[in-house]
Amino acid sequence: MKPFTTMLAAALASTALLAPAPALADHHMGAKGNIVGAVSSSKDHNTLEAAVKAAGLTSTLAGKGPFTVFAPTDAAFAKLPAGTLDTLLKPENKTMLTGILTYHVVPGSVTAAQLTQQIAAGGGSASLTTVQGGTLTARVVDGKVVLTDAKGGTATVVMADLKQSNGVIHATDAVSLPM
Repeated sequence: MKPFTTMLAAALASTALLAPAPALADHHMGAKGNIVGAVSSSKDHNTLEAAVKAAGLTSTLAGKGPFTVFAPTDAAFAKLPAGTLDTLLKPENKTMLTGILTYHVVPGSVTAAQLTQQIAAGGGSASLTTVQGGTLTARVVDGKVVLTDAKGGTATVVMADLKQSNGVIHATDAVSLPM
């Protein structure tokens, strides 16, 4: 029987996770701009862009980095309970919003291949320490990377390796929560 890490690596090598879908990847990667530029030019990340601006994180995420951003899509934000986003975007909730957004950022540039290697080396899971200070746990489920947050919620990487000049973006189908 092959060792788990060898079987996992072989299975992942054949999945779409290791290569971004062409349309969105080209859209995000065209000029090889920074993470903020990619988010603001994406038709699927308008809510994230507004949240980054409201939290005052634009200059940080446009900075040198490198950063790995697990970027919830607009559809991911739409899954939050009614009124949650409006509440988070209020100026008096900037600290909470900043905490949630920085929970989606990992220092360094971690590609899908590197992340799946970390998962394999960890026996099926990898712990990622976020800029916020919390932990996201990454696993491979049905050939896709799934992140589990502090509340037990899950977010699936739906598009990987959107490389930018200051890091990499992986789009997710849910908002991860640190509390």
